[in-house]
Amino acid sequence: MTTEQTAGALLCTFRLADLLFGVDVRDVQEVLRHAEITPVPHAAPAVAGLINLRGQIATTIDLRTRLALDSIELEGGPMHVVVRAAGEPVSLLVDRIGDVLSVDHEDYEPPPVTIDPAVAELIVGTYKLEEELLLVVDVARVVETHATQGEEAA
Repeated sequence: MTTEQTAGALLCTFRLADLLFGVDVRDVQEVLRHAEITPVPHAAPAVAGLINLRGQIATTIDLRTRLALDSIELEGGPMHVVVRAAGEPVSLLVDRIGDVLSVDHEDYEPPPVTIDPAVAELIVGTYKLEEELLLVVDVARVVETHATQGEEAA
């Protein structure tokens, strides 16, 4: 996703801890409240496992782990935002799903220099909302970096 693609967009939002994130709706395949996750031995730490989407297997990435956030028990478990990356479905585990927001290009800014480096490497920019920042996730970076983390750990 480029800066031009994120300026003036519809974003599917979700929360992790006290952070609000958004993904371009064109990248979202579906949202699931619950899906059984099958663990994958020796996978990168952020890979929670695999889920079955009506016969199609999708890798599940735990964004809390990826962003170095503490694990928590969520009532009803985490939710899945299934996105398309390189033509394949990838499930992003999130705390809860938000709304689809229409954002104005005037409110778009590059990531602030003060943002945590673990978060900064996964976002392409921010939108200033009335009461908080909306962090725009770069789906390709999330998928790329979960693979390289496993190589670093080996």
